[in-house]
Amino acid sequence: GKTRVAVESFLEWMQYRFDEDKFMIWIAQSEELCEQCISCIEELWKDTEFILPLRVYRYFSKYDFPKDEELKGGVVIAGINKLYYNIDDERVSHILKNTGAMIIDEAHRATTSMYDVLLKKSKNVTHGKLFPICGLSATPGRNTIIDDSEVNKLVKMFQMNLITPEFAGRKEYQDNPIAYFKEKGYLSRVNHIVFNSGLEYRMSESEIKELKERNEYAPSFLNTLADDMQRNLIIIKRLLEIKEDQPTLIYACTVKHSMLLCTIMNTLGRKSASISSDTNKTERRVIINEFKNRKINFLFNYGVLTTGFDAPKTQNIVICRPINSNILYEQIIGRGVRGTKFGGTEECNVIDFSDNIHNSGEQKAFMRFKEYWDKECEEY
Repeated sequence: GKTRVAVESFLEWMQYRFDEDKFMIWIAQSEELCEQCISCIEELWKDTEFILPLRVYRYFSKYDFPKDEELKGGVVIAGINKLYYNIDDERVSHILKNTGAMIIDEAHRATTSMYDVLLKKSKNVTHGKLFPICGLSATPGRNTIIDDSEVNKLVKMFQMNLITPEFAGRKEYQDNPIAYFKEKGYLSRVNHIVFNSGLEYRMSESEIKELKERNEYAPSFLNTLADDMQRNLIIIKRLLEIKEDQPTLIYACTVKHSMLLCTIMNTLGRKSASISSDTNKTERRVIINEFKNRKINFLFNYGVLTTGFDAPKTQNIVICRPINSNILYEQIIGRGVRGTKFGGTEECNVIDFSDNIHNSGEQKAFMRFKEYWDKECEEY
């Protein structure tokens, strides 16, 4: 993935700069992503011919710089919140002044004011000679409907340099590069199933307004769907049709909805678990490992397992909530499209539950991904 490619490239580029007490700052959005990056760095550094040990500083969540230790060159894994709220700390200034490179993970979020403050401080301490900045994103856009000013801000920050494979003599790949990656086993073939519930809903004026302004469905409307037991029974019936040996990720409407569906499936003898943002780190790790080892068949969640989660053997992605954001939808289906070359599957099923939402306009993000599906069918 992009993390490994970036880590390998920048460690090699920075190795001599580390000897000059330079820092490489890696900014991630969550504690899990920070730890994932650290594991990747430690693994790659260990497997290279580099002689000296690499200093790694954690600067996120509860972690801080060592108080009685001089900060010398190394990798700083930081959270943007931690940097923002401590931007005037002398140690932060020292690191920014001696930074050789900065990598921003989930870089489509870098248009926020927190990054404005960070970059302004960086320019000040480097007297305008800003270090190289690399942005990483599998979904280079924003979850909300953005205007040209935000797009231009991202372009100005990272430049718009699109590198594409040439595929000399293979026009079919030039027109559709994804076909190449599927054929070579880097991506799995995707069967898209639209399950029509036959149920009808109508949003309130305020819910319509929120959808238009934020490109997301209002919590009140998602609660309406989550509390509809007729709809839930339809979902459960369809889940029971999935074979027991197929790891399945389910994206629910709410946290409560995730727990409800999980409880019902366990009651019916299908091993299931539910994860939310309140699930503690240790429990989450145990659940995810059991899912990867197929001790759990169904893993339910709401808004958690979209990035920084790796379970390549996932065979079914079941989306029980309406989604209007291309970014979010892309992140979700990305959990199941790892091909055999990446330890994944030859095929993946994406099952979308579709309701008739009368006054939502073109609400179905999956309709914008038609060129990606290898097979497509409807069920009722």
